[in-house]
Amino acid sequence: MDSLADAVLNGATPAQLEREPLPGDYPAVHTRAEDVEMFRGVDDKDVRKSLHVGRVPMPELAPDEVLVAVMASSINYNTVWSATFEPVSTFAFLNKLGKQGGWAARHDQPHHVLGSDASGVVVRAGSAVRRWKAGDHVVVSCVQVDDQEPATHADGMMGAEQRIWGYETNFGGLAHYTVVRASQLLSKPAHLTWEESASTMLTAATSYRMLISDRGARIKQGDIVLIWGATGGLGAFAVQLVKNAGGIPVGVVSSQAKAEILRRMGCDVVIDRTEIGMDGDAAPSPEKTIELGKRLGRAIRERVGEDPHVVFDFIGQATFGISVFVVRRGGAVVTCGSSTGYTHQFDNRYLWMNLKRIIGSHAANLQEQWECNRLFKLGMLSPVLSATYPLAEAAEAARLVQTNRHTGKVGVLALAPEPGLGITDPELRARIGEERLSPLAPRVPALAG
Repeated sequence: MDSLADAVLNGATPAQLEREPLPGDYPAVHTRAEDVEMFRGVDDKDVRKSLHVGRVPMPELAPDEVLVAVMASSINYNTVWSATFEPVSTFAFLNKLGKQGGWAARHDQPHHVLGSDASGVVVRAGSAVRRWKAGDHVVVSCVQVDDQEPATHADGMMGAEQRIWGYETNFGGLAHYTVVRASQLLSKPAHLTWEESASTMLTAATSYRMLISDRGARIKQGDIVLIWGATGGLGAFAVQLVKNAGGIPVGVVSSQAKAEILRRMGCDVVIDRTEIGMDGDAAPSPEKTIELGKRLGRAIRERVGEDPHVVFDFIGQATFGISVFVVRRGGAVVTCGSSTGYTHQFDNRYLWMNLKRIIGSHAANLQEQWECNRLFKLGMLSPVLSATYPLAEAAEAARLVQTNRHTGKVGVLALAPEPGLGITDPELRARIGEERLSPLAPRVPALAG
């Protein structure tokens, strides 16, 4: 542990933090460019073989950036994509970014520090940073934008230079330190632990834009929303958002164990995929897609009497054709990813003749992230952390997500020595209650692994 990290852990003042020297390198979870071809022709692309935990050089800070001492991070599926070098190697992203020159050149390295979530303490602020200073407790938005690009000022996600930090950029959050732009920072909810607050922003804000934002489905009171993967990171937040909006969440899961978890979360309708004869993640044939859609539609109508207004789909190839079929006339399928494959097939008759819509959604702009984070601060959204690993075992955490053996979010401790730290508003936490705050977490925090 370097002296700056020690100062952070000991609650040093902002002035003391600024006096401590920056370490020349730091521990980080990273991939290596030399490994890009390692999984060619391999069926099981085990991320434990490609994810390394070791020291990497400390980058120089640009004027509009901050250096955050990372207390905790979490695993997102983009870490799995990075570690399997699919659908493309993320080193291609770094190389393209580096060709811009200037400060961007720092990103093109033979190693890629991963991680698109983090909570921590600001320890340095660039000369152009106005709103953040050393000592601030923050969470990090996963989106980097170019504020000199006109489209960014209409919607940050529409800018051509928008990138996902820790996936399409270097210096991600699965590390002791991370370099982020000041425009990525949000205040940490004071009643949450480091690991809880580090497990929310990417998935919760993505779900917020998909369902609540005027750029997404804009659900309203009474809307029936079908949610695939309802106990995953995205789906578990989708269930909460639908409930908060006065809608009716219909959660689909892949096992009875996950169905029980979903019921404990308060989901109104729970459907096990095996109930409709859907098994595995392979894309069904066109005929099978229609049959599965009919079965799912009947199951939903038996429980709530109507077809869904909105389908929340990040599963992709295995579910998308069913989603298009099952959503009601005039309804919308909103998608933000394709964890089972990117090539979607659907019968267009059911889309065009029934005036349905497909809405593509990606992450969230800073305002949407801020609005979502506000819901956590108010206690209206709760983390869905189910396990926490130390940084040294981040590869095991990523493998858990890769093999879909997790529920909710899987956290990773960076500088935080143990779970349960970082709470600065215990009164609010007590008012909300432990069970409601993190329904999937063990009642006594303990390291997994």
